[in-house]
Amino acid sequence: MGVTEAAPIPQQRGEQLLDAAVRYADERHWDVFPGTWLEPVDGTERCSCGDTACASPGAHPGRGDWANQATGSGSAARRLWSKQPGASILLPTGRTFDALEVSESAGFLALARLERMDLPLGPVTCTPDRRMLFFVLPGASLKAPDLIRNLGWMPSAIDLVTRGEGHWVAAPPTRIGGRGAVQWARRPTPANRWLPDAEELISPLAYACGREAAAARVRGQ
Repeated sequence: MGVTEAAPIPQQRGEQLLDAAVRYADERHWDVFPGTWLEPVDGTERCSCGDTACASPGAHPGRGDWANQATGSGSAARRLWSKQPGASILLPTGRTFDALEVSESAGFLALARLERMDLPLGPVTCTPDRRMLFFVLPGASLKAPDLIRNLGWMPSAIDLVTRGEGHWVAAPPTRIGGRGAVQWARRPTPANRWLPDAEELISPLAYACGREAAAARVRGQ
């Protein structure tokens, strides 16, 4: 079957992405930059990067200098997404926030524990590939390994990933291939404008990840 001409991005989706990108810059003062997007081709959606085996279709940087492209200006964000309305919304980490990433099951377990303990909590995202990202103050990627070791875990033994300088996260309502859209498990609100430090979240997150790792070992025996 031959390749057909790509259909335009639905207007409503483009408006949602543009409005969200502007809101993140204006209201949260987060830097934003447009990533790749999904192009409908032959009844399916492919990443604009052209790689048919793309690991994160429609939701990764489309250029090497993406860090220099990021902007904290709402008006600049509006111009960028007006040029490519379907572009994913990507947020560079290591600037106004870092992210602690865990599996969805560990994330919800930790979230319930954090809420019972009435600990401070920032925004939290859920990705279509069943990952959760907890937004914390910058510097978490440097602190986390030692904090995890102090709790009695080897960082390599549990599924807790940090994203700091040089990395990025996809923000709602970015879609990742045909898997679905990134969503908020805890939305940005005035109440969580001040982010927690990694030290305040690492214990519940590491505990949940460690429990998951132990269960996986038992299943593998």
